[in-house]
Amino acid sequence: MRKSFLTDGNHKRKRAHNLSLSEIMTISIYYHYSGYNTFKNYYLKCVNKNLRGCFGTLVSYNRFLELKKKVALPLALFAKLLNSGKCTGISFIDSFPLPVCHKKRSSSNKTFKNIAKKGKTSMGWFFGFKVHIVINHNGEIINFCITQGNIHDGNTEVIEKLTKKVKGKLFGDKGYLGKKLFEKLWSSGIKIVTKIKKNMKNKLMEMEDKILLRKRGLVESVINILKRILLIDHTRHRNPISFFSNLFSGLISYALRKKKPSLKMCHCGLMS
Repeated sequence: MRKSFLTDGNHKRKRAHNLSLSEIMTISIYYHYSGYNTFKNYYLKCVNKNLRGCFGTLVSYNRFLELKKKVALPLALFAKLLNSGKCTGISFIDSFPLPVCHKKRSSSNKTFKNIAKKGKTSMGWFFGFKVHIVINHNGEIINFCITQGNIHDGNTEVIEKLTKKVKGKLFGDKGYLGKKLFEKLWSSGIKIVTKIKKNMKNKLMEMEDKILLRKRGLVESVINILKRILLIDHTRHRNPISFFSNLFSGLISYALRKKKPSLKMCHCGLMS
């Protein structure tokens, strides 16, 4: 990775840190399993006291925050590597917002100025980013994408990136409803299934699709784990790099999680 970086031509000294990149990544990822609500309490009360013997030489909390910025890119690559589940022919797609501050303070927010954008969901307006995910029926994340908050769920460019490895049936909410999107996915071997709006004519749907569409709550369970249990959703970030480091380490911790929400399938393809 370092060999691929572009430089400005000036020689820079590369000093070895007391903690290696893998140790910094390990501490960052384990935070999401620790049960602590804040990273500061986790580092001072858990890592410094209980995990000191697992690492060579620990640094102060402020120094660790500086070192944590250096692992944002490795965490992103590792998150993409782990969250590449196998497509089983039955996939679910959804997105969720990650606000960086209260919507009323968006104009005065300097940390994410010109980076985060205002967006709207069924729960109302927010200022921040969106995370788009595709999962299989085993609860494994096949792919994910991070966009600004004003990007629509049915954005063709985003969905095209998300569904590169997806085949078969894809279940989503009404935000993915659209003739152009349906035709584009159909040409790629994907049949997207959504509910219809009130002003649309009702059409017959296969019983299997109808049952699986009711199970779309599976992807919402995955989102709930990411936001409420693994704590990727909070507004205490002091710089954008820490925001993305926390997000990527949370996605990694979910991929390493043994118990994931899933659907049980019988031999005929329906839930048992």
